[in-house]
Amino acid sequence: MSRRIELLAPGGDVEAIKAAIVAGANAVYCGLDNFNARNRASNLSFDELTGVIRLAHQYNCQVFLTINVVILEQEIKSLVKLLNLLVNTRIDGIIVQDLGVFNLVKKYFPSLDIHASTQLTTHNEGQVLFLSEIGASRLNLSRELNLDEIKTLTSVAHKNDILTEVFVHGSLCIAFSGQCYSSSVSVGNSGNRGRCSQACRDEYETTATGNNFPLNLKDNSAYFDLPELVDAEVDSLKIEGRIKGAHYVYTVVDTWRKQINQFVETGELLADDSNLHKVFNRDFTNSFLKGDLTKSMFIDNPRDHSVKHAVDESKAISIVQIQDVKQKLYDEKNEIGASLEEKIKPLSIEKQSLIFQFSGKLNEPLTVTAINGKKAMTVKSDVSLMKSEKSSVDQATLEKRFNSFNNSDFIIERFEFSSLQTGLSIPFKALTAIKNEIAFLLNDSIDIIPPVEIPALTSHPKVENKPKLSLLISSENDINLCDVTDADIYFKLPESFKKNDTKYIDLLLKNPRLIPWFPAVLIGKDYIEAVKILEHVKPKRIVSNNTGIAYKAFQMNIDWIAGPFLNTTNSYALLTMKEELNCSGAFISNEINRIQIRNIARPENFKLLYSIYHPILMMTSRQCFFQQTVGCKKPSIEDGCMLKCEKATTITNVKGVSFAVDKQKGGYPSIYNDEQFLNLDIVEDLSSLFDEFFIDLTNIGSGSKPEQDKTQLIKYFESCLNGDVNSQQQLNDMISISTNAQYSQGL
Repeated sequence: MSRRIELLAPGGDVEAIKAAIVAGANAVYCGLDNFNARNRASNLSFDELTGVIRLAHQYNCQVFLTINVVILEQEIKSLVKLLNLLVNTRIDGIIVQDLGVFNLVKKYFPSLDIHASTQLTTHNEGQVLFLSEIGASRLNLSRELNLDEIKTLTSVAHKNDILTEVFVHGSLCIAFSGQCYSSSVSVGNSGNRGRCSQACRDEYETTATGNNFPLNLKDNSAYFDLPELVDAEVDSLKIEGRIKGAHYVYTVVDTWRKQINQFVETGELLADDSNLHKVFNRDFTNSFLKGDLTKSMFIDNPRDHSVKHAVDESKAISIVQIQDVKQKLYDEKNEIGASLEEKIKPLSIEKQSLIFQFSGKLNEPLTVTAINGKKAMTVKSDVSLMKSEKSSVDQATLEKRFNSFNNSDFIIERFEFSSLQTGLSIPFKALTAIKNEIAFLLNDSIDIIPPVEIPALTSHPKVENKPKLSLLISSENDINLCDVTDADIYFKLPESFKKNDTKYIDLLLKNPRLIPWFPAVLIGKDYIEAVKILEHVKPKRIVSNNTGIAYKAFQMNIDWIAGPFLNTTNSYALLTMKEELNCSGAFISNEINRIQIRNIARPENFKLLYSIYHPILMMTSRQCFFQQTVGCKKPSIEDGCMLKCEKATTITNVKGVSFAVDKQKGGYPSIYNDEQFLNLDIVEDLSSLFDEFFIDLTNIGSGSKPEQDKTQLIKYFESCLNGDVNSQQQLNDMISISTNAQYSQGL
């Protein structure tokens, strides 16, 4: 087999990266102290990053930097400062979640390679094309996809010169990545900012099925699925684990390296995966890849399974036998640890030493030699030294001018002036030219890219003075609300459709007032059916929470609004969507607060929207939440479950907080906060910024709460937007279990 298969390893700290390198990783991904989605990892300083890049490249190992969080407006300057540094490193790619970063990099830092993070929830053909349009060179496919879906999307990606990655080992989220707000809602630590509190690993009150950890999945391992992944032509096999230590990284990468080598050389697989069980794991599943979503994917214990596996494998029964098995496992781990320590000892990320030698005489050029290890680079001035008493080129002046080479790559060991005649002068312009030439030579004869200053954005005024009300419905029974309001009415389409069913096409054609609202997740045939709705209805305007549908709308010249689940938090994300895909407006994220919202600059002829009332989604999953809670007779999830099931229950954590588990017909299982989101403060604070304030009247996620009088709600919200103080109190009375905590705390 001639095609190269990349093994991509996690690097939470320098030791883990060294472990990945000696274990045979083709690439590592790591993060800095900020802008990355694993704040609990040790992460790297910038100096460590440049050292890691030097070290990795010596071993033909690439380095990718994670910038995989949503970016706030006030962080743009710091982000640009970082990008200005990165363009002069040898970084092989940056991993990005925020759409705004695509705009910045494409315009100002085109030498940087952009990889789309798994947080972008890429699961359909349109999303691949969307990412291609905005500048991605590689994308990480959603972990929930099966092998056939991966193969299809990889084929589309390759036709558009994009590489694909698939997670093949490590922890699994039960929620769609990028679509989980449980940590943000429950404790104010957003997973979209690298601060996930892992609510899916929490303990809950014992469920009807006898489970205490009903959301906890086993770890992912595709160790024996390598032939199918190769057949799917996946470019990179990615191991999860940036909060794991060097021992874990070494063991997993080494085991996978041997498996890949064996398959490449012989076409056969190694049968022994025992080493994977000797490091942290929650037992293993490959059910997402196989499309076999059974309850066997769950494990009612989020802690390390390695000891239990060893005991079970050895069939130890007595206390003595169990202790012997444990001791043997610990001894094996210590042995691997000792071996690893020896292997990485010679690996260094220390800065490179520099010695500067200055020489010159009257009427001769100034000569500067930079010695870097065994390499010496000599540069001469293009003008001669001349006599001067006032502005002589003395030691202090030269040290000050060349001291900037004390940077993330080099450390100046010493300056030598013994061959430089004193009392001489040279124009600073000539000195600068020497310095620039040495920088060029030290940079492997590649031009240093000067820092870019990003021009300030202009915030354009909105067309209408007063924000309008808009609302969302999902039931034909609510179409009568068109008769009680002039508000824009969006109709929420499901996440799953019957094949070739024209129900929603007919509904939208019959009711042209309804504006189609597309969900965040549309996989396989459901994406195809959603596209058919666009093609047959040809609506003037849509809202899309799915970038794949957004791309199709762009192709068809349909006016599209970016929905709230695209989680837009900065001006440059708006520019990406407007300039690249002709987006006409966007919902601003409900995760950010008043201060974080108010500095976002509106592009010209662009609408800003904000949801002031909605159920608070915590997570959506391709797995079933009912198998481990109330139970289900079906052994696995199938298409019929999506289309027919409409179960609902609650789960309560050990702190006594309950959450609604909700499954609508045609929808994925979801969990909602007990409180509704109600933010009337923003109407007073920031009405001048928004064109529309939006309310969700779908009943989705309402749990056991009684249905509200929707006509009355609309009247109160309309009055509230018109400045009626009494209507605010009436709304607070009607929606008594509510919160706007996210608006207060922000990200």
